[in-house]
Amino acid sequence: MSSIRVLPELLISQIAAGEVVERPASALKELLENSLDAGAREISVQLAAGGSKLLKVSDDGHGIPRDEIKLALARHATSKIGSLEDLEHVASLGFRGEALASMASVSRLTLTSRRTGEKHAWTVTASGSSITRASPAALPAGTSIEVRDLYFNTPARRKFLKSDPTEFAHCEEAFKRIALSRPDAGFTLQHNGRAQWHLKPQPLRARIGALLGDDFNVTSIQLDESSAGLRISGAIGLPAHARASREAQYPFVNGRYVRDKLAAHAIRQAYQDVLHHDRHPAYVLFIEIEPGQVDVNVHPTKTEVRFRDSRAVHQFIFHALNKALAGAVAGSAAPRGPVFTPAPGAAPAYMQQGAMALNVASPSAFYETLFRQPEPALAPQETEDTPLGYALAQLSGIYVLAQNRHGLVIVDMHAAHERIMYEKLKVALDQREIPMQPLLVPLSFPAEALDVATVEEQGGVLRTIGFDIAAASPKSLIVRAVPAPLADADARQLAGDVLREIRETGASRVLTERRNELLGTMACHAAVRANRKLTVLEMNALLREMEATERSGQCNHGRPTWHQITVAELDRLFMRGR
Repeated sequence: MSSIRVLPELLISQIAAGEVVERPASALKELLENSLDAGAREISVQLAAGGSKLLKVSDDGHGIPRDEIKLALARHATSKIGSLEDLEHVASLGFRGEALASMASVSRLTLTSRRTGEKHAWTVTASGSSITRASPAALPAGTSIEVRDLYFNTPARRKFLKSDPTEFAHCEEAFKRIALSRPDAGFTLQHNGRAQWHLKPQPLRARIGALLGDDFNVTSIQLDESSAGLRISGAIGLPAHARASREAQYPFVNGRYVRDKLAAHAIRQAYQDVLHHDRHPAYVLFIEIEPGQVDVNVHPTKTEVRFRDSRAVHQFIFHALNKALAGAVAGSAAPRGPVFTPAPGAAPAYMQQGAMALNVASPSAFYETLFRQPEPALAPQETEDTPLGYALAQLSGIYVLAQNRHGLVIVDMHAAHERIMYEKLKVALDQREIPMQPLLVPLSFPAEALDVATVEEQGGVLRTIGFDIAAASPKSLIVRAVPAPLADADARQLAGDVLREIRETGASRVLTERRNELLGTMACHAAVRANRKLTVLEMNALLREMEATERSGQCNHGRPTWHQITVAELDRLFMRGR
């Protein structure tokens, strides 16, 4: 039986390196965070062979004094915390004092630093267990750390590194995350002697555009909400422009990029009503919270956090995003362009879409009741109050064409009306007030035995959602009333689909976690169908309802409901002015 013994310090560091420095990108992240903690405003990164042969980070921070430069490579040596109270209120990016020691144990590392005001710099080198004495060196004020031949002395770890392009891709992603978190600092990145990125200090919107593309700005909305010591700000993508993967998701907590399941779940929940199938939202979000309310000492990589009051944080994130997405309605539409508007919470300054809840049975009366004025002329003077403008015509029985102050608006009338009905049904169900509309002639139809059993067992659930259905015989049902907003729907098909939802989902779930799916089914039946000819009165009523409905940019399946084409775009299409 082997005896217990204390491990050598080098082996301890190499074990720690396996957690802290998983690959070159991990080392780059730690070095960049150190530079920012040192107050750097300009940071330069040089890589070779994906960072495995060379990883060099230089900054213009406050530097390290001569008598501390060697100590900086010791394990658990840090200037950022000194007590348990400091650990519980960490405000810096780094604090564990492990990263440099871990890198020094598995690479050939050179640390050169010049404290502001000192005559020259000082440098030390480390290779495995040996560290040289500090010696004079030439360097502007700041710090330069050069990591060569990562894992040269631990071949078992080195063989797990991927190809140079793959490792560089990971390094570039780590670089982008840090650069997004601090748009006030300048960053440059070179790989194998070629410049890849040069970012000057700039506003957040410009930094997002530089790193993620101008399309991200054009297809996202600004967010800035605060409550009870919490703040969330940044940009969230419109549901219609969701991605096939999670690659464009950048959450930060107190400036630190994190992978937090709680925050991710809250964000996903906020999008659940408007996201199409398996698509993923794009976002750059900054969560600010009192340092004492979040534990960042969860994992050596510091990418995981725990919130003291996780429920409150979850609810705050969910409601902030839900509010922003609900505000992204047609009522705030404008030409395509930057989305960061001066007023916090304002909707994007680019094309958006809307949702509708239209009663087209008596359009003229509806319009006058809703707006207390007669229907406007075909092309009146557009105002800010009617951002979707006024109807011009209907195309192919599917699209409504309208003119607003920016140009042409194209509306998918079924998708838009579906969203309107969906939102109205949600509100009515929340208030337990989905009114019934008795059928002039009750509808009887053949039914499966399971459907008849469902009606007999779940009559209360059916009445809650506005149905009066009863068994006419062991093999038939009779529909006496349907939800009033769905009075024009095919009662037989509607009843069949609703009964199937209840039967397959279960009554206990259909009005809780599955209620949105049920209401979506009902809304789809209620929405105006393709090839239904609308009058100008009906089309304008639809546009006004879209402007007044939350989340009107997408139907409840995530499809866009309308699209703006500006006059300038039309001019380019027809080569006017050339």
